[in-house]
Amino acid sequence: MTPDEIESALITAFSRCENEGVPLCYEQKQILMQVLELQKESHLNDFDDNPLKELSQEELELLLNFIKTQQAQNRSWKVLLLNDWLHEQDSGEIHFLRQRYGVQWLNRLQPHHFEALEVKDTFKLKVGDSIEVCNALWEWVQDNGPCQREWFSCTVIDIDENDVEGTQGSCVIRFQNGSEYHISGIYDWNRCNWRWSKSCNA
Repeated sequence: MTPDEIESALITAFSRCENEGVPLCYEQKQILMQVLELQKESHLNDFDDNPLKELSQEELELLLNFIKTQQAQNRSWKVLLLNDWLHEQDSGEIHFLRQRYGVQWLNRLQPHHFEALEVKDTFKLKVGDSIEVCNALWEWVQDNGPCQREWFSCTVIDIDENDVEGTQGSCVIRFQNGSEYHISGIYDWNRCNWRWSKSCNA
């Protein structure tokens, strides 16, 4: 089973336990989900090679420019590219992706691959994106102090690109336990406190 299939089975099991009158407590569910997250990370680290490393520097720059242009127009670059390929239309400067790499390469490409190459700001957050946030958002953490950095999975449920505080956007996230948190400055001073979840699609 893949990690995603295991997660689905776990959620079904939680529901069945509730229906049978023997529900797991919140802490038990969290422990199981944390173990699953560790397995997912291990699985991705073992089998996940970065498709961007297969591109030349010039090809990478062309792709990044294409992505930024499409996002500026509020369009999904991946959907646009796949539609071009489906209808056998020319994709302009990035048509080489279809010719040399194909749809399998495109399907492997995820937002965390861009972070690995230190081009973090390629993608803007969208409602529904899975990210991980650091506890430094709500508590004081130090490299050698009693509170260390921890990462928590969550889902983006609201985005405000024009934050009133003059920062580069804000968002609201929802944790797996249902609690919500507002993050200001998601693209500038708080950018170091969140990262793409490895299961998030580009």
